[in-house]
Amino acid sequence: MKLLKLGLYITCLVFIFSCASSVKTRSYKAPKKEYFFKEKPNNFYFTILQLNDVYEIAPVQGGKYGGMARVETIRQELLKENPNTYTVLAGDFLNPSLLGTMKVDGERVKGKQMVEVMNAMNFDLVAFGNHEFDISYNQLQDRLNESNFEWLSSNVLHNQNGKRHYFHKVINGKKVPVNDSFIQEVYMNGKSIKVGFISACIPSNPKNYVTYGDIYAESERSYNEVKGKVDVVLGLTHLAIEQDIELAKKFQDIPLIMGGHEHTHNYLDIGKVKIAKADANAKSVYIHRFEFDPITKQTTVKSELKEINNKIKPNAEVLVIVNKWQKILKQKIKEVIDNPDEIIFNAKIPLEARDTPVRSQQTNMGAVITGAMSYAYKDVECSIVNGGSIRIDDVLSGEIDAVDIFRVLPYGGSILKVELKGSLLAKVLEYGKKAAGTGAYLQHNNVKQIEAKWYVKNKIIDDNKTYRIAISDYLIKGFDIPFFKKSNPGILSAYEPKDNELASDIRKAVVEYLKRDLY
Repeated sequence: MKLLKLGLYITCLVFIFSCASSVKTRSYKAPKKEYFFKEKPNNFYFTILQLNDVYEIAPVQGGKYGGMARVETIRQELLKENPNTYTVLAGDFLNPSLLGTMKVDGERVKGKQMVEVMNAMNFDLVAFGNHEFDISYNQLQDRLNESNFEWLSSNVLHNQNGKRHYFHKVINGKKVPVNDSFIQEVYMNGKSIKVGFISACIPSNPKNYVTYGDIYAESERSYNEVKGKVDVVLGLTHLAIEQDIELAKKFQDIPLIMGGHEHTHNYLDIGKVKIAKADANAKSVYIHRFEFDPITKQTTVKSELKEINNKIKPNAEVLVIVNKWQKILKQKIKEVIDNPDEIIFNAKIPLEARDTPVRSQQTNMGAVITGAMSYAYKDVECSIVNGGSIRIDDVLSGEIDAVDIFRVLPYGGSILKVELKGSLLAKVLEYGKKAAGTGAYLQHNNVKQIEAKWYVKNKIIDDNKTYRIAISDYLIKGFDIPFFKKSNPGILSAYEPKDNELASDIRKAVVEYLKRDLY
């Protein structure tokens, strides 16, 4: 296993605080004393900068939060504080993103922008997240090959013609396996300790090229293999919080599990184990400072949740890369709307657009989208859209700009006005309900169900009546609901909008709907 970044730890508290005072001009707020240790000469000290669920390299929410160039500013300050600083990401970064859907030189970007930025930031280690498997195997292999950082997971294997083996990177023409554990050597005063990492990924994205092993059995196997080789074992996982809690109960001598998946920051104490998750899209990061006593073999961690906001000056070198990709993005968006950066809505109540809710229950983000679809035609009785078309896997709050809507609906597409029989409409709605947990679950407007009966505009659906509804162009192709196609005899007509109509792009309709404050 590769050993990274050897360095001598030469800082002391006096230097730390003098350095902290000097960086105020860089808009970096010095951490409180409680986050530091009173250093002992024979102990080892190292820092881990944790991110998770990062899909956007640029700031979000009107530029107020996030931004990888701002994160790099924090990383540079941490390196000054302690050269033994390592940067990790607990899964989900290749997808979904608006940029990832764009074509550059004839190919979808599919996370290329993230890898380029993370390489520039000298990331050390990442865990596989379920969204890494949204993209094709060839695209994933390209990203693996392009990355300069290590990848980790104990329970995901590449399934190739029924044979299972580790994913790999191609380095100088040779295949280098992605390991299920990782060892980082930490040097100080001519001595060193070894820190081991184990990982697991939630099996929520089945693909034919991926095999998921049991989370707990594979984590235990990985833990047992590495624990005798290192002084400290840490977790870097992409699991639901309940699964992280079970791991913490199982491995009480792991001081910290750094996790992802939920998108909102969390910090739990489960016995002797701490579980930390930061906010998605780098709206916050966790800074973990460690002290290891080589005599007692005890590890102590002090964790600081750091908000990444517009008070932090972006790192110039990383900003160049971010701006390059943002220029490409803005050019693509301007093909649909004139002003991508315009603030169109202030979401005082956060708009729920995470994968699990939009694929299993009606959400306010689903209500916004389907409300906009009805608004685009005005003469329809209801509207429906598949939850799987909502791809941001995040919550929108505060000031929202047009780019945010493109992030929610990166694939766009037109809105069709369809006339169909009530019997077919009821069948489609029932299918969507039973598809809860998948992309075929339907978000809707002017639709509800009471005691197994479906209603449109507060009236029970009449099987023999003709209804006029708005749907996405994707939905009528039969991809999610096999029988819902133009060839179905229950569909009487399907109007496709002209290029100059609001319904020509679902994102344009949502932007206009929110600008007019119709939600």
